[in-house]
Amino acid sequence: MTGYPGPAVEAGHVEPVPRRVRAMLAGETVVDSTNAKYVWEWPYYPQFHFPLEDVRPGALDDQFTVRAGDVEKPAAAWASAELPGHVRFQWDAFDAWFEEDEQVYVHPRNPYTRVDALRSTRHVRVLLDGVRLAESSSPVLLFETGLPTRYYFNRTEVDFAHLVPEPETATACPYKGETSGYWSVRIGEVRHRHLAWTYTYPAAAVLPIAGLVAFYNEMVDIEVDGELLARPRTHFSR
Repeated sequence: MTGYPGPAVEAGHVEPVPRRVRAMLAGETVVDSTNAKYVWEWPYYPQFHFPLEDVRPGALDDQFTVRAGDVEKPAAAWASAELPGHVRFQWDAFDAWFEEDEQVYVHPRNPYTRVDALRSTRHVRVLLDGVRLAESSSPVLLFETGLPTRYYFNRTEVDFAHLVPEPETATACPYKGETSGYWSVRIGEVRHRHLAWTYTYPAAAVLPIAGLVAFYNEMVDIEVDGELLARPRTHFSR
């Protein structure tokens, strides 16, 4: 029992993608489709499988090398085992992916995943080894299907005396966008890496978290209205 919803479909599920999907490499559009299919290769999110006719002519050879301009990406695609006449691309082989005209990061968005950023008046505290890192009676709670609730704090409610910037660390999320800041937490002589983050320019669906700071539930103690939450056993996405 996790306390939050699990995957909505099983691996092997296939259904149409109702969105226009494009992938770009070296400034060129390699695939542009309004007829892609979602294929759940595992339960948590799908991959795009495209009709071969939606791939730009000359961009894909018989060895599944992708070409755009002077750039070649060997073995960046393969024939869809689930859908004859379709091809699946390696996500990281491209410079950018778009659903309609919004860039998407990491992997396709799961149409069964919902993400809500809701303002709250619940009293939330974050502690590590008994040291208070953040406390608020006006947090933003982010609910994402399949993940533990994330608690976002105004910067004035975070004790930055214990936070150490990690300018080299950045991550991305299909539903929230790219992070703009990460911090370790130092308690005494011990440094706990990658514990807090922020999105300065999040995706439009979660604008209430813009500029706020959150901590990994899995690595700190979080109290909500005086009740200590159990730490999730698995390290999840932000």
